[in-house]
Amino acid sequence: MAETDSSEFRILMFPWFAFGHMTPYLHLANKLAQKGYRITFATPQNAINRLQHLNLFPDFISFHVITVPSVTGLPPGAETASDVPIFLTHFLAIAFDLTRDQLQSLVTSIKPKFIIYDAAYWIPEVAKPLGIKTINFNVVSAASIAIVLVPARNVPKDRPITMEELATPPPGYPSTSVVLRGTELETLLFVTNPFGEEMTFYERITLSMKNCDVISIRTCYEVEGKLCDYISSQYQKQVLLTGPVLPEDSKSSLDERWSNWLAGFEPGSVVFCAFGSQLILEMAQFRELVLAFELTGLPFFIALKPPLGAETVEEALPEGFEERVKGRGVVYGGWVQQPLVLAHPSVGCFVSHCGFGSMWESLLSDCQIVLVPHLGDQILNTRLLADEMKVAVEVKKEENGWISKENLSEAIKSVMDKESEVGKLVMENHKKWREVINPNLMNGYIDKFLQVVRQPVS
Repeated sequence: MAETDSSEFRILMFPWFAFGHMTPYLHLANKLAQKGYRITFATPQNAINRLQHLNLFPDFISFHVITVPSVTGLPPGAETASDVPIFLTHFLAIAFDLTRDQLQSLVTSIKPKFIIYDAAYWIPEVAKPLGIKTINFNVVSAASIAIVLVPARNVPKDRPITMEELATPPPGYPSTSVVLRGTELETLLFVTNPFGEEMTFYERITLSMKNCDVISIRTCYEVEGKLCDYISSQYQKQVLLTGPVLPEDSKSSLDERWSNWLAGFEPGSVVFCAFGSQLILEMAQFRELVLAFELTGLPFFIALKPPLGAETVEEALPEGFEERVKGRGVVYGGWVQQPLVLAHPSVGCFVSHCGFGSMWESLLSDCQIVLVPHLGDQILNTRLLADEMKVAVEVKKEENGWISKENLSEAIKSVMDKESEVGKLVMENHKKWREVINPNLMNGYIDKFLQVVRQPVS
């Protein structure tokens, strides 16, 4: 497509004010800008300050400041989900909806060809009278939507949903393995919590999907095809996929401190563990977890935030631990360049929480995969990789959710042992999937996305 052709297409993006939403939106904006499209990205000033460095095409992507109004219950100055504890997110949603007039003015002034949004269920009401196409772009896996955010789920309007009601997947749900079991269902109870003025989370998201022109999901048909078809049939709409929309390969190299340390080990021998930027473990679970790595007898690199009640990871380590693992194990409390660590030849196993980004990074890596999920969407991602695709091993938890050092250590050893049946099976399956999920496939998704969105509104 000629750049002059695409540059006439102004796109407006308006994601929910949380970095887990805004960041993938900006990655998608980069992919579209690369093809010559012009994007206006509407978000609060605090967010712009933190996102600016991820804008790879400043000539094509411009930020537009949205002022977050003050709302009773919302801490002064709060603009994003990172600024408020989770139990106050409801008030952020009220403030989010009060930005509608600002969006209306922006749409009228820039006249975009289409608007990409997620939680702002009222965007179609703004866009349709002006003949503007709306795309509801979801940054979570198709499984997370299909299990609970579909009309067939029949969520009660006048009371909270119960564990019993959640225990059975919605009618027609296409998988028996990508499900939540027992106490895991508690992670879905939030769907009937208030999320804005007189509106639950379930109502907001399902309304957003019902009223848009096209539903879009950040996934691949090869991985979640059945679930995407189910969502399409539930909403009677086309479901357009973008692929995982990961950031471009970083031109930077791994921090010398870690590349030098990793270089001291045999290829594929080091176990790397990271649980994302949000998760903070209880002290006892943190200690049990690091002891599991000691128990494997393998070299390891753990990158976890300090647990509750500790300022640093060092003060939280079990007594004598550092001396015992000296030379073969490191526990670090800061941020590390995860994709670059996974790409290091010495790293052979990734122990992950299976958040969405980590799920794709692990699939695209050469590492064996061991999964320790904590939240609902992470558990569903885990079941997809471990039970459906059979490329990973899920660590067995106790009834109360506790992860014992024995269970974690066994899971790691089962995939790292060259002779183990489990290790061979997941390695072979992972290799097959890596051949399917290649960069050409990913680029093809963006091209198809653009092809469809350029069609006139029907």
